[in-house]
Amino acid sequence: MKFGPATPDDAIGGVTVHTLRQGAFVLKKGTTIGPVEVEALNRAGVKEVVVVRLEDGDVSEDEAASDVAKAVAGEGVTVERAFTGRANLFAARAGVLVIDRAAVNRINNVDEAITFATLPAYKPVVQGEMIATVKLIPFGVEAELRDAAVAAARRDVLRVAPYRIKRVGVVSTILPGLAPKVIDKTLRVTADRLAPAGATMIAERRVPHDQAVLSAAIKEMLDLGAELVIVFGASAIADRRDVIPAALTGAGGVVEHFGMPVDPGNLLLIGKARGVPVLGAPGCARSPVENGFDWVLMRLLAGLKVARRDLTAMGVGGLLMEIVTRPQPRISPATDSNNNIAAVILAAGRSTRMGGHNKLLAEFHGKPLVRVVAEQVLASKVSSVTVVTGYQAAEVERALRGLNVTFVYNPDFPTGLASSLKAGIGVVPKEAGGALICLGDMPLIDAHILDRLIAAFAPDRGMLIAVPVSGGARGNPVLWSRRFFGELMSLEGDVGGRNLITRHTEVVAEVAVEDQGAFLDIDTPQALAAMQRG
Repeated sequence: MKFGPATPDDAIGGVTVHTLRQGAFVLKKGTTIGPVEVEALNRAGVKEVVVVRLEDGDVSEDEAASDVAKAVAGEGVTVERAFTGRANLFAARAGVLVIDRAAVNRINNVDEAITFATLPAYKPVVQGEMIATVKLIPFGVEAELRDAAVAAARRDVLRVAPYRIKRVGVVSTILPGLAPKVIDKTLRVTADRLAPAGATMIAERRVPHDQAVLSAAIKEMLDLGAELVIVFGASAIADRRDVIPAALTGAGGVVEHFGMPVDPGNLLLIGKARGVPVLGAPGCARSPVENGFDWVLMRLLAGLKVARRDLTAMGVGGLLMEIVTRPQPRISPATDSNNNIAAVILAAGRSTRMGGHNKLLAEFHGKPLVRVVAEQVLASKVSSVTVVTGYQAAEVERALRGLNVTFVYNPDFPTGLASSLKAGIGVVPKEAGGALICLGDMPLIDAHILDRLIAAFAPDRGMLIAVPVSGGARGNPVLWSRRFFGELMSLEGDVGGRNLITRHTEVVAEVAVEDQGAFLDIDTPQALAAMQRG
């Protein structure tokens, strides 16, 4: 291949290497020079243009890219027509991308002129998704290099394994303290995971966390025709002799591997019973956030065997995220506890539904409503109390005069709850392990409820959020571990942390309360009058 400058007349048949601009004249890179282009170049006063010409034994960039792409495309892969030296490959169906890594490396080692890039191996893909590209660096290449790249490939270097497993059985074990809503959420998350593969849960069972009972439930799923069984334990698997692996063995199955070098997802168990794969799910599988469970599940749904060597090979790239459920280096053990809990009272709202009156200043049992709340918070075991003000800040401060509280003003209070929440979180003392977020319009909350929330908050046991619950409904206040402060600080608008609680259900400690004070706030004059009468 010849490369270099030429006069316009001598450039005929060559391909421009660069985009050329001279005044109003533009000649784009990759243009083949013909008589029309020569005339235009001369008219523009261009004396020289850099071009490339193929020689005998060369093939064009498009031809070479196309040939290599066709050589690597296996089942479930389509090749787009090459253009400007690039041939893109697409998934012809939904499934899991399977790649021969060694063949990819061989192709890329043929010559620097030929490059082949793919998505990560075993990535779930959808029909029409771009999964790889072959790109020629120069405008052409020697035919023998193209041939070497084709020879380095073999059929099915790149293929999409279609989803084959459609019938999934799910068993959840139960222990005291595991709320039914946690299992309900787990099932919804699991259904969403299965949906892209066209798989569904044919049955789900909830049984005590007992080896014999769980063995029977696994057998039942197999009898019902499950092609995959997933077990969600009420307690994490701690050993190959623990309840879930023992139950699998008791059902006539075998444990093939326990543990994986992917975090979150370490405590995954994979086995088989009657030829059907059985997964002991790690706790993180209850969350919709990607974790090691996803990597194994999608392969199994595509009918791909996941052997021990496959699991141990996941270590590189297996650290997926900083994990909120584990102590983090920047959080000292002293603060990752319930020994020092700060309280934040949100008292910045405009009381828009009160007809122009600030509800926080309304009298309740002879005191301003916000003062009643603050006195109860101060009577609890919290280490400090911060009050976030905004609307009528001076009046709110006067209502709390004499109390051992500090104030922080939120100038953005008209934007909604999130701004006040962030203002309060932003001034929580560094030594505090968590923040108890209280609403300033809930005067029936008492110190006893607050102390029960603090007692239930146990980071060392994975209980990082504490909420009061009555009749299956969650209320306020909410106690948040410092580990969630970053997420709370990212909230916007008139929203609190409800969605975060839903997202992190597995770390929520629910405190049952009979007193409806955890669910009654004052939003209207009628509600205030009713509470005052009560």
